[in-house]
Amino acid sequence: MGQFGMRYYALMSPSPEQQIESHLSSLPQSKQGEMRLLHALILEGAPGCELWFLDGTNAEGRQIANPNIGYGRYTIRYANGTVRDWYQVGLSATKSGISVYILDREDKSFLARTYGDRLGKAKITGYCISFKCLADIDQDVLLAAISASLRPGNIKSTGYRSDLKKI
Repeated sequence: MGQFGMRYYALMSPSPEQQIESHLSSLPQSKQGEMRLLHALILEGAPGCELWFLDGTNAEGRQIANPNIGYGRYTIRYANGTVRDWYQVGLSATKSGISVYILDREDKSFLARTYGDRLGKAKITGYCISFKCLADIDQDVLLAAISASLRPGNIKSTGYRSDLKKI
């Protein structure tokens, strides 16, 4: 495809905001409400942060993962020297609940060590906090974990307010 064709395609593609809205609208009502609430609180706390949407499909269009909404940007540096930009915080509706991915930490034990005993009924594995519903967790602790990732000066963050209200 020529240069004009690529530019035209980019102009015709839905924005991350449009993709996110379409995804949220497709969720079951109960999960949709909680995902919309978390999405709004993250945007309120990190106005202007870069948004990402990954639909969970591979190059052949086959579903291989749950769709993810991403916030912020950081650079992953692999052992072989390659680099890749990615989101700092991810939000995903799963079959069993909601997962929040906090990806910009080098220490895989950080989330469990820092928030595990205060989070409530959640599973923490490496970079992921999973829970069935918001009522099961201490929402202030979840927002603190998100805030720690998107705070001003953290990698390429655009900022995160610490005065968010409890969900």
